[in-house]
Amino acid sequence: MMRETIKSIVELNDNKASRFFSMFIQALILLTIVSFAFETVPDLKPETKTLLHTIEIICVAIFTLEYLLRIYVADSKPKFIFSFFGIIDLVAILPFYLSLGLGLASLRALRFLRLFRILKLARYNRAMKHFTRAISSAKEEIMLFLFITLMLIYFAAVGIYYFEHEAQPEHFSSVFDSLWWAIITLTTVGYGDVYPITVGGRVFTFFILMIGLGIVAIPTGIISSALSRSIDNEE
Repeated sequence: MMRETIKSIVELNDNKASRFFSMFIQALILLTIVSFAFETVPDLKPETKTLLHTIEIICVAIFTLEYLLRIYVADSKPKFIFSFFGIIDLVAILPFYLSLGLGLASLRALRFLRLFRILKLARYNRAMKHFTRAISSAKEEIMLFLFITLMLIYFAAVGIYYFEHEAQPEHFSSVFDSLWWAIITLTTVGYGDVYPITVGGRVFTFFILMIGLGIVAIPTGIISSALSRSIDNEE
């Protein structure tokens, strides 16, 4: 009985307690994000630092309780723990516990991970729920696309290395150095810090750029199609 009561509250249902819990958690998420921004302000007063640290402790305690309750009411506990929202809920609290006793450099990296708490909002947003379902349903196509993209990046790096190595050994000294050019070219970013100067390199770059346009467009089509299916299934 108690489990069903808790489940009706922590999981998004059409009742007053569930809506209040949802709004409360969302408010805490926004509070921690704002608090994180204030922590970066230089020369904060000790009282302000203490207040921000207190806010962090309270929010983490509530997020931890929420995470444990969601595991408790889950029909399949392993399935929830390894689900998208289960991992996000864990990442939302893990940096705090890992930071205890660590050095300053490690703390900076872990504090950055706290930004992932914003992804918890996806659970309470209908549009974001459609998006996460779309990503889940199209994961095989996305994984195939990522694998092909990695192959193309490597191919582009090897190709530009052979065309430009002798002309620009300082920029294309190895295939590993050429990977930077391959990534920014295939993604059509083109910072202009490294570019081909040989005829062969420029022709090769033209074809890589054409392929890059497809790389940008393909995932958009995959996700758009999955989103449409998700919305149609709900309706």
